[in-house]
Amino acid sequence: MGSVRLEAITWGRLAELLADRLAGLEPADGGAWPRVGFDGAPAARPGELAERVGEALRLRGRPSLVVGAGGFLRPASLRLEHGRRDAESYYSGWFDTGALWREVFGPLDPGGTGRILPDLWDPATDRATRSPYVQLPPRGILLLHGPLLLHHWFPFDLTVHLLLSPGALRRRTPETDHWTLPAFARYEAETDPAGTADVLVRTDDPRHPAWST
Repeated sequence: MGSVRLEAITWGRLAELLADRLAGLEPADGGAWPRVGFDGAPAARPGELAERVGEALRLRGRPSLVVGAGGFLRPASLRLEHGRRDAESYYSGWFDTGALWREVFGPLDPGGTGRILPDLWDPATDRATRSPYVQLPPRGILLLHGPLLLHHWFPFDLTVHLLLSPGALRRRTPETDHWTLPAFARYEAETDPAGTADVLVRTDDPRHPAWST
């Protein structure tokens, strides 16, 4: 992360400032739908920030759709092929990135339909969700949240990384999920999300976040 300066902020104020920035965001590829990634380990709760920003955008008259990468897990037979606690599988094989490209990003390409499938697979039932497609209107913003997003080369127009120090990540991750920690250490080493993202939010203390743009 280097010498990036972080400023204390509240979650509410952060959502407002991000919404202000996103309200004028246009897709770099000339399409009709900007795409924003909220990247972070489950313990950092990136989905909560995405939801806050989506609500703030709604109040500004800018439509958006919040989508969780957790709705695009691969079936258990593939996801757990090497066991239920295999960090390598979690890092590279748990999420159906092909489905995300096909059902979420592809429809938002220039000339696309804007029809997005908000989720595909329910890990609790290990069955397809059968959710209906959602039409994102022109200039509607995709707000995709989840872990390990920045090493898949998704075509985001802006990225937000919710940073946890290794100690905070361990403290805030349930002990039953500590087996995932090596995957996040590898992600940090190989992808450098804190140095790659457009917006950085440190959330070691969930009550007192800090941020830098």
